[in-house]
Amino acid sequence: MKLPEILLLFFFFSVKLNSQEKLVNLKDLSTEFNYEIRYATPNNFIGETLYDCAECLLQPEVAEALLLANQYFCEKGYRIKIYDCYRPLDVQKFMWSKYPRPGYVGNPYGNGSIHNKAAAVDITIETLDGCYVEMGSDYDYFGKEAHIDNYNLPKEVLANRKLLFEGMRKFGFKNIRTEWWHFNFGSTRKYKAMNVPLPCE
Repeated sequence: MKLPEILLLFFFFSVKLNSQEKLVNLKDLSTEFNYEIRYATPNNFIGETLYDCAECLLQPEVAEALLLANQYFCEKGYRIKIYDCYRPLDVQKFMWSKYPRPGYVGNPYGNGSIHNKAAAVDITIETLDGCYVEMGSDYDYFGKEAHIDNYNLPKEVLANRKLLFEGMRKFGFKNIRTEWWHFNFGSTRKYKAMNVPLPCE
């Protein structure tokens, strides 16, 4: 899909936004992402299914930037694989009750997580035919191997991370130190934390 088509699709679906929360479902905008929403399965650091369905909801401008980032990666032979997007605040509270470590889990009674504002994504990249790209640790691995300032890693891993980080930064996304997969978008202070359930049928 070319850039003008992406922007046209974004405009078309943005007029259909929920009037209260104004989030968009990424699947409505593009079929060019792959998904592994871990919290809709028990394959996560809690070991329990936390979401009733596997959906990726985002603020409209975050979704638009992610579409552009994915187009950038596709032109290089890769695509974005989604692990997590919007996360209801109740889920954040449950995570915190199980694992209250602010370096890895946002405190819902403090600043919370940018996921609760639908302005953060957890992602990796894979090849266009779905092949794994090594990043040095699994998603949601809480340890030094996942830190972005850890350079004691194989050259292949460092090169893959560099590609991911530089591509996301081109479109307004920022890393956090302890998680190579996590990206906040732009100035997140203007968004409010939400507790709207995922749109599961």
